[in-house]
Amino acid sequence: MVDVTEDFLIKAKTYLGEEGRRVRNYFCCGLQDFSPEPNSYDVIWIQWVIGHLTDQHLAEFLRRCKVGLRPNGIIVIKDNMAQEGVIMDDVDSSVCRDQEVVRRIVRHAGLNLLAEERQENFPDEIYQVYSFAMR
Repeated sequence: MVDVTEDFLIKAKTYLGEEGRRVRNYFCCGLQDFSPEPNSYDVIWIQWVIGHLTDQHLAEFLRRCKVGLRPNGIIVIKDNMAQEGVIMDDVDSSVCRDQEVVRRIVRHAGLNLLAEERQENFPDEIYQVYSFAMR
C-alpha cells in the first residue's frame, strides 16, 4: 500500500484488521517517486489518486508499474472522469481528466488497455467513475 501520509497508512492497518496481513509492505511516498519491485504483483490497483499526478508523472508511474507486474498481471485504474478535457480542482490542486486523456496517457506509458467499465448507480451530479484494466 502506498500513501503520501504516514497517518493514513497507520489508520489503514487498523481499518484492515486481520485482512491487513495480506498487505506485504506499506510505503510512505508519493506515486511519482514509487517504484514497485520488479516482477512482484499480479494486480496493481490505483484508485482515486491519478488526479494528483501530472500527465508525465502518471505515465512514468505506469511504466514502473508495468515492470512490477508478474506474467499476466494487470494494472487497474479506478477514478473520476471528466465529461470533456481536463478540469482543475483549485481546492486540492488535483485534476480530473476525461477518458480519452487517460487512454492517451496509458498508451504513452506503453500499456495496452484490456477493458474499461463505468461504475453504475452513482448520482448524475458527480463525476462519472471508470475503471481501466491494462497491461
